[in-house]
Amino acid sequence: MPSFCNFKTELNKVLFEGDSFYREVILNRPTKLNSLDYEVISLMLKNFRDFETDSTVKFVILKANGRAFSAGGDVVSIVSSMITGHWCFGARFYKKQFNLDYLLATYKKPLVRGAGLCMNGRFRIVTEKAVFAMPEASIGLFPDVGASHFLSRLPGNFGEYLGLTGGRLNGAEMLACGLATHFLFSKDLSLLETALKTLPSSDMTIIYQVINKFAQKPKLKQDTIYQTQRLETINKCFSKDTVEEILLALENEVKNNPEIWINKAINSMKAASPTSLKITLRSIRAGRLQNLKLCLTREYTICCNVLRATVSNDLYEGSRAMLFDKDKKPKWEPSKLELVSKEMVDRYFNGIDEDDWKYLQIPERSVTSMDVLMPKL
Repeated sequence: MPSFCNFKTELNKVLFEGDSFYREVILNRPTKLNSLDYEVISLMLKNFRDFETDSTVKFVILKANGRAFSAGGDVVSIVSSMITGHWCFGARFYKKQFNLDYLLATYKKPLVRGAGLCMNGRFRIVTEKAVFAMPEASIGLFPDVGASHFLSRLPGNFGEYLGLTGGRLNGAEMLACGLATHFLFSKDLSLLETALKTLPSSDMTIIYQVINKFAQKPKLKQDTIYQTQRLETINKCFSKDTVEEILLALENEVKNNPEIWINKAINSMKAASPTSLKITLRSIRAGRLQNLKLCLTREYTICCNVLRATVSNDLYEGSRAMLFDKDKKPKWEPSKLELVSKEMVDRYFNGIDEDDWKYLQIPERSVTSMDVLMPKL
């Protein structure tokens, strides 16, 4: 019996199935929106590495049980472990997750997955049920897991809009902006899986052809954010140099153009951690000039400083207000954008001085698929 099968009985948060030709990795925490804790990530990292070096495995399918593909990292478990222990528990989680993200983005075998867990891969499939958002700034975090790489490569300044406002996208919008590579109706997913499992070859071109047989070109809804006039407004406002200037531009815009989405963007930014907003903007702008490995390395440094509360306690306060007490009234410190100085933001991007957690060690691998497939600016 192959060793990967044993994990199904040991820990059912993630299942590993398949035969001698393919493997299925199935996220199995539907009541927690398939969020990833340390155990799940550790198991996935080990098995994905094993599958990549196993000559009998031709391709891997990554999917999830339940209505959500993955809500990302399990922030509740991360923060809880740090409250009862030490900030290094959080650093350990991010070090493991970022290595998993990099492995999936540079996977040497065909890897078919939903867009969500890793946005830096070759095949990123969404359905009409997909919802994408990065609301990390609302709890005192910032978009990580390589977000400064994939958000910065979206058309214009759409990435800044998503990162600073936590704006939500559906599957059709994800396809339109380039976050997803294919759109399928959910009813066709099982048919696609069956077609892939019966392929005689793992050739990338053949897999593309099979996916394209089921792929659709969905129509964007009339009120979509991804329409020409709104994108022009987004580019005009979110291309500003600072968060303060972006917010002011939105407030000036809404005076003559009182659309609901602009008010939502303003309200979301005003409710978020001022420190997180400034970290987010700087991180995305830096990512535009860096490859995925450099983006993840920088994001890890920022994460460690956030976890250590190097400058601000906003992650713990935001988690308290939004995830634990749920009063939705976080008391950010500093409380206003103008009180967050450049020097304070700089400290998040500077390396930490504790040897065990000083560096993120990512093995050197080939160029990421996103460098090839994402829209170029």
